[in-house]
Amino acid sequence: MAANSIIQNVYETVQKRNHGETEFLQAVKEVLDSLGPVIEKHPEYVDAKILDRIVEPERQIMFRVPWQDDKGNVHVNRGFRFEFNSALGPYKGGLRFHPTVCASILKFLGFEQVFKNSLTTLPMGGGKGGCDFDPKGKSDNEVMRFCQSFMTELSRHIGPDTDVPAGDIGVGGREIGFMFGQYKRIKNEFTGILTGKGLSWGGSLIRPEATGYGSVYFAQEMLKANNDTFEGKVCTVSGSGNVAQYTVQKLNELGAKAVSLSDSAGSIYDPDGVDAERLAFVLELKNVKRGRIKEYADKFGVEYRDGKRPWDIKCDCAFPSATQNEIDGNDAKTLIANGCTVVSEGANMPSTPEAVEQFVAKKTLYGPGKAANAGGVAVSGLEMSQNSQRLSWTSEAVDQKLQDIMAAIHQQCFDAAEEYGVPGNYVAGANIAGFVKVADAMLDQGLV
Repeated sequence: MAANSIIQNVYETVQKRNHGETEFLQAVKEVLDSLGPVIEKHPEYVDAKILDRIVEPERQIMFRVPWQDDKGNVHVNRGFRFEFNSALGPYKGGLRFHPTVCASILKFLGFEQVFKNSLTTLPMGGGKGGCDFDPKGKSDNEVMRFCQSFMTELSRHIGPDTDVPAGDIGVGGREIGFMFGQYKRIKNEFTGILTGKGLSWGGSLIRPEATGYGSVYFAQEMLKANNDTFEGKVCTVSGSGNVAQYTVQKLNELGAKAVSLSDSAGSIYDPDGVDAERLAFVLELKNVKRGRIKEYADKFGVEYRDGKRPWDIKCDCAFPSATQNEIDGNDAKTLIANGCTVVSEGANMPSTPEAVEQFVAKKTLYGPGKAANAGGVAVSGLEMSQNSQRLSWTSEAVDQKLQDIMAAIHQQCFDAAEEYGVPGNYVAGANIAGFVKVADAMLDQGLV
């Protein structure tokens, strides 16, 4: 059977089994569409049903999370953990606390995580989890009671050599701390069961910065491969949380100028650039006051764009760092028409299939999330290594390792694209390089 027919059959089965799970189906199709040349070259993958196996999580866990608010009212949320693939190491991937959390979103994130972790060169499998709980507006005590209830159930399924969760949207240092404390209470052991921990009790330097820094380092490698640098480049950045903040910081360090930030209500355009002083205001606004990005526009007298994303702002480089599907086909056309030549994804799957098609067709230097935003999980992996050795590395050491990992990810994507006849296509390169490593490990380990 032809490779395309094999891939189509696998996708049709996924559609039937996961009806209505649009985000997961989108992620699966995006990977499978790249694998035709791989399947033709490796019939052993077909014989071992690698495609059929890799699209199914090894384990799916769903559980209720009862907790009590400050007024004594009981609430019940729904918790999840999708342990997708452990061929390369313990399951690794974040926990997301947000009202939109559902099986489809977590399965798409877990599936992406398999290939992202493969690309990091570190021994990590892929997984994802979370809950439809919203920490916004909750007191510290309410968040603590929720986290303790959540971890009471999750603790049955995770462990330092089994599954090591991390933070994600809605899960920062506070939530990690509360969950770690509950795990320690239940298991009576101090172990590296979560990453993103506090620096004084097992966390790693550079972890908060890692995803943003990594997406910039990946873009820097794409520019370097085309004999270019960031010097003088105008960059648009979406989001205003952790990833966006440190993307802006690193862009400033490398001589570029970031002119936008956003949140769910709208975006700001600062033609003079979000410099170090203004970025410090954003960190205080978002990390401490939990305010809206409109306050930036009010304070500094710049344009606030109510309900708008920043993709119509003229730029050289774009860094989508907010959420999935934030750049659609029309946004991509606008970016390209306005002279944008580099897109590096700090968020997970922020570009729709139509947008990706535009970037690839126009030969935009486009770094897909599973490659470009792998810096976060890479430093999580480095945190695991430090915990195992009972060591703490300097920020300079971790940052250098992060740069080396992002350069290695870029090289894998670049080489795979060349080898399989699509030079310069980082989407295909990332999917192929990530897949082949996992597929070979699965072959080695037999039918598991």
